[in-house]
Amino acid sequence: MSKQSKTEQARAQAYAAKQAAYAAKSDRRKKDNRTAVIASVVVLALAFASQLIYSNFGPSHSVAASASPSPSPSATVPSKAIAQSRTWNGTINFNHGALAVSLDGKKAPQAVANFISLAKKGYFKNTSCHRLVNSGIFVLQCGDPTATGQGGPGYTFGPIENAPANNVYDRGVLAMARVGGNGSSMGSQFFIVYRQSTIPADSAGGYTVFGHITSGLDNLKPTINGGIQPDANGNKLSDGKPKVPAIISSINLK
Repeated sequence: MSKQSKTEQARAQAYAAKQAAYAAKSDRRKKDNRTAVIASVVVLALAFASQLIYSNFGPSHSVAASASPSPSPSATVPSKAIAQSRTWNGTINFNHGALAVSLDGKKAPQAVANFISLAKKGYFKNTSCHRLVNSGIFVLQCGDPTATGQGGPGYTFGPIENAPANNVYDRGVLAMARVGGNGSSMGSQFFIVYRQSTIPADSAGGYTVFGHITSGLDNLKPTINGGIQPDANGNKLSDGKPKVPAIISSINLK
């Protein structure tokens, strides 16, 4: 083979090697891009799922009933007449002790009628409060028998009743949780304000205050002081499931 032919062959081999390297690099880049896209989709999906579970609760300081289930055809909203437009007194009994409560059937007749009806049916028995918030706002959210933030009685109701005009919820307030921006999404979930909190109204308004704890709020200290379970990576949270369970054993009203 001539010297010129050998040179041309060497050039051809070098070119082929560069082309192979370029193709391999391009293939790796495509795989990396696909991996990045998949990772982004997973992150977005997780973020969306988290938003469903804790809809508008936390940075925006909205107290959510979180993805309330669709109303059941066989479940009906209790009549306002049950509240009798009067004050109801009683106790919410927790595993750490009893909370004496007063419910305002005049200012929040629908919410009080709903609470009384569910309590009489034993709906709240042995339910765990599923959500504690200890930064920005200070509430313990209860009333979901599934303890996931997704549960409800099979119906929803509204509109909002007796929300404070100044958005300030005093220590000891009992108020209805709901989906952000939806004043007709109340069901069974409610929250206890354990330290005065300013909770800004959203597009639907504020939150229905249906009663107050008149004594015994300190019985919730084991749960409140126990803090919130960390996330899967061990990071500290200010909004989530309590480390120390608060379990409702029974509710008595008269």
